[in-house]
Amino acid sequence: MRLEGKVALITGAARGMGAEEARLFAAEGAKVTLVDVIETEGKAVEAEIRAMGGDAIFVRMDVTKTQDWERAIEETITRFGTLN
Repeated sequence: MRLEGKVALITGAARGMGAEEARLFAAEGAKVTLVDVIETEGKAVEAEIRAMGGDAIFVRMDVTKTQDWERAIEETITRFGTLN
């Protein structure tokens, strides 16, 4: 549990390396905000992490848009209280 008490925001978390990183962070105890433009798959990864006992939220985000970053950070802090 090397990441216990930490909160991470993972981009590209709907599939591939981003999804795998989100699973690994959660398995190590981090609370995870998953962000991606692919909503269906992102929510599936969120559900998978929760099913394994982790804490995660999915936020639809286009990394090229400043307002999406602001919203994702705001939702992370609202849910988890901080962002590491």
